[in-house]
Amino acid sequence: MRRPNSESPAERTDEDEFALVEYLRERFAGPPALAPGDLGIGDDAAAVTPAHPGPVLLATDLVVEGVHVDRAVSSPEDIGWKALMVAVSDLAAMGADASHALLSVAAPPGFPVARLADGVAEAAAACGCTVVGGDLSGSPVLVVSVTAVGSAPGDAPLLRRDGARPGDVLVVTGPLGRSAAGMRLLGGPSTPGTGGEDPVPPELATAHRRPVARLAEGRAARRVGATAAIDVSDGLVADVVHVAEASDVGLELTVGEDAVAAGATRDEALGGGEDYELVLATGDPDALAAAFAAAGLRPPIRIGTCTDHPGAFTLDGGPLPQEGWRHRF
Repeated sequence: MRRPNSESPAERTDEDEFALVEYLRERFAGPPALAPGDLGIGDDAAAVTPAHPGPVLLATDLVVEGVHVDRAVSSPEDIGWKALMVAVSDLAAMGADASHALLSVAAPPGFPVARLADGVAEAAAACGCTVVGGDLSGSPVLVVSVTAVGSAPGDAPLLRRDGARPGDVLVVTGPLGRSAAGMRLLGGPSTPGTGGEDPVPPELATAHRRPVARLAEGRAARRVGATAAIDVSDGLVADVVHVAEASDVGLELTVGEDAVAAGATRDEALGGGEDYELVLATGDPDALAAAFAAAGLRPPIRIGTCTDHPGAFTLDGGPLPQEGWRHRF
């Protein structure tokens, strides 16, 4: 592999584009490997074999500097990890696997793209998917786009937003608000170098910097017949309303302390977003809990029920507050 000098691209910030592509080709060549006859990085388009029969699922997401990430508190590797995981999280919400991904990066001068790619590669390995192509460009601000490709083995229908029914129980796959709390604390006053300890609890910092797509939870929920799902990206309230409106049901939410992560506020749990836990609707919560236990997953946390009063949304018996993230254009 030819480069302008002997330094690794991960150590350089002015890497030539073609040399960087060669580095990325090698970096993404590790397991999981491509199927025989498939084409990855290096051609005009990738050619891949679907992992399972049936429909191919496609999801794409953007991570934009100043909107989704702050380079002052997240390393290039953290940003790469997050970019891959947030796209894969949409597949998790469908009960699908992730098989392949495309990565495109538009970066400002001096940004270490190779280090970002290292984070993408770590996340891809954790999700069991292979990065097979993408694009590179310069930009005034960092923009990372990931397209995730997946499939859903077996005969169980895909999880969708529009399947919830009156009487279904609503659950989340884990406590909420950790990412918002981590962002709040990471962005606040800190005293690095005093005592050698990060002033932010590690679980909160990690939740913000390196979220995890709940693929195993989505697969288990689909197999056991959950009726609807969504991942918590914009905030619990905003996302569960998406499910209710798509399913034409009402909501009676009762978000207890067990649904609020340690170190997070109730407001952060309700509207903070970027938790990437799943909200699931099910007519058989005991079967769902048993399926999670059998898979070695955390027990689902009940947060309410669906009703036959479309448009009527309550929280603890009162009006549901307006919470959550919404882009303004």
